[in-house]
Order: sequence, then C-alpha cells, then structure tokens
Amino acid sequence: MTTVLEALNQSLHNLLAEDKRIIVLGEDILDPYGGAFKVTRGLSDKYPDQVITTPISEAGIVGIGTGLALRGLLPVVEIMFGDFITLITDQVVNHAVKFRWMYNEQVKVPLVIRTPMGGRRGYGPTHSQTLEKLFLGVPGLNVLAPCSIDAPGELLAHAIKDFEDPVLFVENKLLYLQPVRSITEEGDYSIKSHIQEKKSHPELNPDDGTTSEYNPSTYLVKIRDAPKPTLSIAAYGYMAEFALRAIHELAYKYELFCEVVIPTQLAPWNLKPILSSCNKTGKLLVIEEGTLSLGWGAEIVSRVSEALISKLTSLRRLAALEYPIPGSEPLESTLLPGLENIIMAALEMT
Repeated sequence: MTTVLEALNQSLHNLLAEDKRIIVLGEDILDPYGGAFKVTRGLSDKYPDQVITTPISEAGIVGIGTGLALRGLLPVVEIMFGDFITLITDQVVNHAVKFRWMYNEQVKVPLVIRTPMGGRRGYGPTHSQTLEKLFLGVPGLNVLAPCSIDAPGELLAHAIKDFEDPVLFVENKLLYLQPVRSITEEGDYSIKSHIQEKKSHPELNPDDGTTSEYNPSTYLVKIRDAPKPTLSIAAYGYMAEFALRAIHELAYKYELFCEVVIPTQLAPWNLKPILSSCNKTGKLLVIEEGTLSLGWGAEIVSRVSEALISKLTSLRRLAALEYPIPGSEPLESTLLPGLENIIMAALEMT
C-alpha cells in the first residue's frame, strides 16, 4: 500500500523526468540522505542537474527560487522544518507574491515551497510547531495541505504545474506514513470529492470574498450508509486523520453520525463544501493543530456564521493550547488536540 510519503516522492520523480524546467532546492536533499524526511530520496541520483543542495539559509533559498521562477523555471524549494518558514517571510510576503501585480501581469512566479509541519515527534519547541496560519492572509499566496485521501502526489503535481503564483505546500510529519486511501475503495467511509474548476483569471468569490484561480479537491467523508449527519467537522492535514477515527467511534459507540469536510487548499479557500455540510447539520466543529487564537478555524467559524447565522445551533473550535510545544511526550500530547478531545467536543455539541 502506498504511503503519503511515497506518493509525494514518486510524484517528484515523475515530474523531474517529464519537465527539465523543474529544479529542486534545499538543505541536505542529496542522496544518500535524501532530505530530513526522505521526500526527495533518489532524486539527485537520477536527476543530478535538477537537484541542488544549498547552504543553511532559508531566506536565500527562497530568494533564489523566486529568481528561477521569474526566469521561466519551476522551482521547488524544501524548507527542512516548517518552523523555519519564519525566516522566509520577507522573501515571500514582500517580494514573491507581489511581483505579478507590481509588474502588471508581465511576470509569473510559479514557486512551490514544501515544508514538513507539526508535532508529536518529540522534537521540542522549535521543530514541532504548526505555523501555516501566519501565511493564510497573504494576498497572492496559495497554501495547500495534502491529506491521505485520493492522490496527495497529484496535489503536489498541481501545485508545481498549474499555479502561476507562489504556493506554500504544508506536509504534516505524521501524515507521511499514512496509507493513501482510494476515493473509490470499499470500506467504512463514503468519500466524495468537490473540485472547483480552474479559471483563466482570478475572480471574486461572492460566498467568502476571496479570489482563486484553482481549488483542488475538498473531500466530504461520512460513515458508509449512515443516516443524515447531525454534526459537521472541518479539519485538514493530520487532524483530518483524527477526525476520521473520531467519526468511526462516534457512529459505532454513540450512534452519533458526523460528516467530515477535508480541504486541501487552505488559502484562497472554497467555502462552499463547508457551507453545504453545515446547512444540513446546523452544527460545526473545526479542528486544527495550530494554536486556537486568530487561526484557520476562527476564520472558518466567522465566515460560516455570517452566511448561515439563522441555521446554526452550535459552533466550536478545537486547537492546540497557546504555549510552546514541549519536548516531553506526555506534555506534548496534552497540549495538542487529539482523538479524545474531538470525541468529547462532538458529544458536548449534540
């Protein structure tokens, strides 16, 4: 069975073989090491002219990647740990995402920045954070987060081939070893995919006030042959794995049936699948591994409240406690939201 890690790695192999414009840059990505989490394993041996190891300078790497993108190449930059995206803020926020607008659509910046994110590995406070919320409100930046459903490798291929503006591609560390679920396979879950078609020019979305050129799949998951759901849960990345386990236990142990909405694009977003689910249930639980305040979940709850204020009976956010991530495993588990937290929140809401 293919894991998310293997799917991402195979996608990069396929892409580098197909298109010589794709250049992979990062720290320690050459074989035999193949990157801190092995997503780039085998690439430098097969495509030595397209894989470049770099000094430890995240800002420098992204700056070089931006220049390569401006010259018509398709750079893929690996930031070894997601915590280090703080070091690329100036290159992304003040430069890469603005060039297309500053130069009146005469340039494109198809830069993809991949990075592993999240805790539960015992790496301590500076290597375990979930920081993508710092970038979710940046105009011109696309933020994608693969899940274990369908084709995470294809999501990475879309990021590299189909986006003309910079992409932050967030890969949760624990997601790497999860097996990829086929959207058509038989099992306990019924999975549907909602895809927004690619547009030739950005358009304002009247439902949520954001613009988007391309929105990959949002997955709607429930227990197969379950009755009408009474609670909507929205989660992404590895938190979606916890949500899927939770709805399984909630259904079979408590006869509480939920629908999970799993977006793979966090910004700009497509709110319609979440609105559609909440319109049926009237209740929404949002889950994220980042801290609670001013995050993805808060924005989702705000937008859903504005759109469905008369139909909602319960709203709740579940996220990490607002402290640095401890090195101690028991403390780390207490700080981060997990399966039991989701089950308890769902039961309290219904």
